[in-house]
Amino acid sequence: MTMMTPPPLEPEEDEMLVPHQELVAADAAQPMEVVAQTEAASTAESQPAEDPQTSRFTWTIENFTRINAKKHYSDAFVVGGRVLIFPKGNNVDHFSMYLDVADSANLPYGWSRYAQFSLAVVNQIQQKYTIRKDTQHQFNARESDWGFTSFMPLSELYDPSRGYLVDDTVVVEAEVAVRKMVDYWTYDSKKETGYVGLKNQGATCYMNSLLQTLYHIPYFRKAVYHMPTTENDMPSGSIPLALQSLFYKLQYSDNSVATKELTKSFGWDTYDSFMQHDVQELNRVLCEKLEDKMKVTNLRTVVEGTIEKLFEGHHINYIECINVDYKSNRKESFYDLQLDVKGCRDVYASFDKYVEVERLEGDNKYHAENHGLQDAKKGVLFLDFPPVLQLQLKRFEYDYMRDTMVKINDRYEFPLQLDLDRDDGKYLAPDADRSIRNLYALHRYKFDDERVTKEDTKKALEEQYGGEEELPQINPGFNNAPFKFTKYSNAYMLVYIRESDKDKIMCNVDEKDIAEHLRVARDENLKEQIGKDIYFDLVDHEKVRSFRIQKQLPFTTFKEEVAKEYGIPVQFQRFWLWAKRQNHTYRPNRPLSPHEETQSVGQLREVSNKAHNAELKLFLEVELGPDLRPLPPPEKSKEDILLFFKLYNPEKEELCFVGRLFVKALGKPSEILTKLNEMAGFEIKFEPNVMCEHIDKKATFRASQLEDGDIICFQKSPIPDSDTQMRYPDVPSYLEYVHNRQVVHFRLLEKPKDDDFSLELSKLHTYDDVVERVARQLGVDDPAKIRLTSHNCYSQQPKPQPIRYRGVEHLLDMLIHYNQTSDILYYEVLDIPLPELQGLKTLKVAFHHATKDEVVIHSIRLPKNSTIADVINDLKTKVELSSPSAELRLLEVFYHKIYKIFPLHEKIENINDQYWTLRAEEIPEEEKNLGPNDRLIHVYHFMKDPLQNQIQNFGDPFYLAIREGETLAEVKERIQKKLQVPDEEFCKWKFAFISMNRPDYLQDSDVVSARFQRRDVYGAWEQYLGLEHADTAPKRAYTANQNRHTYEKPVRIYN
Repeated sequence: MTMMTPPPLEPEEDEMLVPHQELVAADAAQPMEVVAQTEAASTAESQPAEDPQTSRFTWTIENFTRINAKKHYSDAFVVGGRVLIFPKGNNVDHFSMYLDVADSANLPYGWSRYAQFSLAVVNQIQQKYTIRKDTQHQFNARESDWGFTSFMPLSELYDPSRGYLVDDTVVVEAEVAVRKMVDYWTYDSKKETGYVGLKNQGATCYMNSLLQTLYHIPYFRKAVYHMPTTENDMPSGSIPLALQSLFYKLQYSDNSVATKELTKSFGWDTYDSFMQHDVQELNRVLCEKLEDKMKVTNLRTVVEGTIEKLFEGHHINYIECINVDYKSNRKESFYDLQLDVKGCRDVYASFDKYVEVERLEGDNKYHAENHGLQDAKKGVLFLDFPPVLQLQLKRFEYDYMRDTMVKINDRYEFPLQLDLDRDDGKYLAPDADRSIRNLYALHRYKFDDERVTKEDTKKALEEQYGGEEELPQINPGFNNAPFKFTKYSNAYMLVYIRESDKDKIMCNVDEKDIAEHLRVARDENLKEQIGKDIYFDLVDHEKVRSFRIQKQLPFTTFKEEVAKEYGIPVQFQRFWLWAKRQNHTYRPNRPLSPHEETQSVGQLREVSNKAHNAELKLFLEVELGPDLRPLPPPEKSKEDILLFFKLYNPEKEELCFVGRLFVKALGKPSEILTKLNEMAGFEIKFEPNVMCEHIDKKATFRASQLEDGDIICFQKSPIPDSDTQMRYPDVPSYLEYVHNRQVVHFRLLEKPKDDDFSLELSKLHTYDDVVERVARQLGVDDPAKIRLTSHNCYSQQPKPQPIRYRGVEHLLDMLIHYNQTSDILYYEVLDIPLPELQGLKTLKVAFHHATKDEVVIHSIRLPKNSTIADVINDLKTKVELSSPSAELRLLEVFYHKIYKIFPLHEKIENINDQYWTLRAEEIPEEEKNLGPNDRLIHVYHFMKDPLQNQIQNFGDPFYLAIREGETLAEVKERIQKKLQVPDEEFCKWKFAFISMNRPDYLQDSDVVSARFQRRDVYGAWEQYLGLEHADTAPKRAYTANQNRHTYEKPVRIYN
């Protein structure tokens, strides 16, 4: 079986492929909101129905740094397509770029286009450094743009020495191939292939692939069906039961199957489901858990040892000395093998590398017992391979420079038949059992979460090898390069089955292997749950007794089990089938007929359960006499209706179940009032008033359209002229309250991990209602000083933008995040009302003191039409100046370089201080009187990366005035005094003139000003005086790397 990676969840630059979203959080690892929808790689809709329409487009963006808009569009260039960019990043510190359908709002309903496309930022100095990324996407009304939120770091884009920004111009290229596609919405996996897919919970595509793999190993599936479970197991708390349920649904359902029950049994919450984990780690953890669950204390089960029998192989790690007779062996077992992809053309090359002999010599000699340091050979050879060989392909590797995992999309081939005895068994240890023929066949199906598609074998293999795909040229005969795409959809797990074990592994899974799970609800369950967990329904089937019965056994055997469990003789039991109503509640629908009770459990399930649910849900009706002993069930005709009754107490605000009755279809509610009073325990002086959807007491039950399983709520009639005020005086108002009530956990925005307080609110509360309640809780006199921020369900962090004043209508709008609903809000208490604040611009300015080694962050709050001069005047009132006449300037600092001195007349409204640092400082006296040949130069700290021979800047950059004819020795003296660096450290520093990121080291006698051209134009920072030394400053957490691959976190199954 091959497992395919979906299209790039995390392509080379550790980003998420997403439609652009205005409020995507800054740590871009989290925009899982899109992954929660279908991830389409090579799926039904990506099967071309015609030759692609291909187009190239070059967009030259002049005056790039002067673009003040948050987003910027190109002209349309192909089938209404255009490029969308975020020059300062889409709430990330990366340049963001997408392909957008310009006229999506005007296209016909249900429109859809599939496109393969690449986007590039051209390197205008060296073409080979052009950054190009490609992907594919099914564009539709819901997802009319798609691309890269983290296309490239802004620090690289805005550094002219890198070649992407030249003369304030950026050049973008787009290449697009558009195809018409098969209609995804009408595609039927079961009908087309006989199989169904699994729904993606957010980032569970890796888990879905593994589950499909295991399901399609029949021997494993049979073992899962025979795993021991207890009667009280719930699927959400029992891995065996949840896996049995999931496999059953995969076998019998017509539609894609949800995995939430299984992940709940793992002990996972929503956050775990949106974590991209390593499939190999999950495989190992899951197999270990199943191995444990297949054992029962003091009892050997029929499935014990299945995991080892199927997946366990052994290899031997050896070290053999070359010059003395000494050898060390260590035997180890494995369930899967990790094979290198990088540098290997196919599986055989990976196995060759796996058993490659390493020589231990020189400084790396082996210390052999009693022989000292010796030259030796070290390696691995296999003792035996398992019947089912799982190969994990190392498609990701750690990039030390970028501190992240990167995807390897290199071409990598794997054969349909794998011979591990090749070349006289070169992979086998000398003492391996060579009587077993290690010839394997690839076990192959193709799944893309919810959809399963048919694929030609050759095409499917070619598609999953990775590498590049070349599309036809646009204008053959012209000298243009072929249109190539990296194939991100490629195999990362292979499953091979040994030919000699194939008949055993690919066995039949018969009906007798599958046990039915029958859930039985009784009156007692209704009494326990209604009014506590259940209000609109009758029972939570997850919390009732489950019976496990083999499918082939007669239903009467099940009734005998019920008799033993509850002490109710078989003849006094009557079972009802539950039916799902249109409002998604369940009701007992009809009793089983005598004929149905003679059938097997499996037959009954097929007849009665058209939805193919994993469990058969039943209601047990037992009639009790005055002595509380069971009686035979009463005869039921078509005129008899089974109704369930709930009593509402408005004084206590309680709803409870009081019983059920058979009523005649032509009877009237007024005829059962006496019985209802008895059930409720009332004295018969109050006439109950049936409410909710009001029922006319004088009309018949049939006229009121009541049927079996319906619920009637009733309460005491209110006392006339009573002064008692009740919050919810009747059933409708109470149920409305229950339906909309929401406990919200509030957290201080500065402490986003800690709950501060909780409030019970209504989802229908207005914005004003919510802030008023929060203000009351905090003792704040003005609710307008409360500012709220919504919760990102996927990152478990606050959203980057707060909720604007009256920016949403209701509490529910604050809590919904795509298809998730949160119960968390973050709050701030402002010093001025929020409406007033929204009319102001707040800038965080770092003030660097002229004589003290300190930096203080100040929040400057001014009207949006204010200028930089206003900022400086405001700042002067808050900081300590070296002298009353000191002048200030405001700088834009980014990635340890100074990009701009803000002119005093510039408006502050469009200044972005989220990723750029705004630095204020005094203008030194020496800079105020520069001579005609003096220079004001940039001075930056740097160190060289020894691995990639690249310069990395760090620390605080600064300006320095250098005089005509001044030597480096004189400049060094001034720099040492300015930075107050001790002699013993400063003597180690090197000084270089740096242009285009290339250092030219200076000698003390060099005239510094001669190296610098007179430049007062944009891009002056590309030439600077570099101070090369070690970075000894205390390290801070690098927030940009919070978006590391979430699958680096360990996989845990808690239950």
